Amino acid sequence: MNTTTNIDSVLSEAEQRCRDQGARLTEKRRQILSGLLHSDTALSAYEIADICRAEYGYSIPAMSVYRILDFLEGQRLVHKLNLANKYVACAHITCAHDHGVPQFLICGNCQRVKEISVSKSTIKALERSVAEAGYQLVSPQLEMNCLCETCRDD
Repeated sequence: MNTTTNIDSVLSEAEQRCRDQGARLTEKRRQILSGLLHSDTALSAYEIADICRAEYGYSIPAMSVYRILDFLEGQRLVHKLNLANKYVACAHITCAHDHGVPQFLICGNCQRVKEISVSKSTIKALERSVAEAGYQLVSPQLEMNCLCETCRDD
């Protein structure tokens, strides 16, 4: 996320999305989402708690952060990166159209995360391959270890 104006716009859209679902984006939920929007990297609950202490001047237990992250994930505002047990803000909060299945490119050097979309047909083909191998796909989310453009060019 680049500018404060963009982040404010995303937060307004997130508030509306919550209202549409009969939920509230409380101040603490908003602050946690804002912290994720300001970050280029995925953050753990403990890192988010540190941001709340530094930026907003209050301590919040990691368990409370996890509950808020669960809420934000349920509202499709954040994604959990399962392998790292960290979270990123959804890159498509302000979009009204379908983006396929989110996938995550994670720079192994600087830890920057980029969300991309994979078509549903690609995921269906992957599900078939998994089934042919005798397994059942539980989550189509892929977290790919990559090098970002900046680190690749260094």
